[in-house]
Parts: sequence; structure tokens; C-alpha cells
Amino acid sequence: MEKSKQIQIGLLGLVALLLVINIFGGFKGLFGGGGDSDLRANARQNAATPTTAVTAPTPNAAAPTTKPAEPAVPAGPTTTISFDETEYDYGVIDEGEKARHTYKFTNSGKEPLIISNAKGSCGCTVPSWPKEPIPPGGTGTIDVEFNSKGKKGKQSKRVTITANTEPAQTFLTIKGEVKGKPGTDTGGVKPTAITPKSPSKK
Repeated sequence: MEKSKQIQIGLLGLVALLLVINIFGGFKGLFGGGGDSDLRANARQNAATPTTAVTAPTPNAAAPTTKPAEPAVPAGPTTTISFDETEYDYGVIDEGEKARHTYKFTNSGKEPLIISNAKGSCGCTVPSWPKEPIPPGGTGTIDVEFNSKGKKGKQSKRVTITANTEPAQTFLTIKGEVKGKPGTDTGGVKPTAITPKSPSKK
């Protein structure tokens, strides 16, 4: 009888221990402790969640183009330039003739004048200029030649002077009218040769 009571007490203790373990397991689940099964569930959930791909910004295909390099203005102090005239009208010339003019200028400032470039608005207009510095009060000339080959009608060409002046560019104009060569301007009508008929025999 004593022995059976001890067995019953032992069994009751074992059941009580199992209940305690189950209760603590429930508390563990309530407080976020899920053990290995929770870890596996979290891993499955993370794998099923789509990830957002981060794409690098594409470079701008229409990048701004750089401007062509302009002639450099001489560094240092600036001066002023004064022309006797900045525009010349050569009147009427025949196609193929060359019109020339000399533009006279004065360094009207207090520093040496350095002309770094002179350029015509097209290949038919060619300037030439002094390359050495012009002292204050000194004078110089710029020669401009216009070739009328292939040109007809009223013409106006510009020459851009770049120097250590303020502003850095000065403009000269050569203009006039170019007449077509005799026999070439027919108003768009092509001349045809007229051959005399031979007298008919009776």
C-alpha cells in the first residue's frame, strides 16, 4: 500500500512537470520565442517577400555640346581702338573681281594694343592685320579683300577683330553689289542658237 502511494505521487509529479513545461512553452510563444520552427517560418516569409531593385541613374544621352573654341583675348590690361571708318561700300563690281579696302585705326588707350585675331564671316573675305603691339597713340591698318567669285547680287561681309580691348571684339563691314558676267544672267531662260533655213528650191 505504501509503495502504490509513492507511485501515484511520482506519476502526479510527472504530470505536473509536463503541465509546467507546456505552460512555459505557451508563454514563450506569447513573448515571441518560437524556436526553430519560428526561424524557419520567418525565413520562408523573407524569401517570399519581393525585393525592390535599385537601378543606377542612366547617364544623360543628350549631353550639352561644347562650343567651338574662340580665339583667346590677350591677357593683361585693356586699351581702346578707334577706326577712321568701320564700313566700306565698294559699289558695283563684276563677278570674279576682288574688292580691297584698308581700314585705318588708332590705339586710343593708355596700354599697348595687341590684335590676336581677325576673321571674315566667310572664306571669300580675308583680312590681314599687324601682329606686333601698337603703342598708345600709335596707328595701324587692317587690309580686307573680298573675292566675288561665285557671288551675285548685293553682298555684305563682316570682319571680326579680337584684341585686348573693351569690348574684346570690334566689327568691320565691306559691302557692295556683284554683277553677273555678261551673257551669264539671262533671267533663267537658256539661249538657243537660231540656224537660218536654206532657201527652198522651186
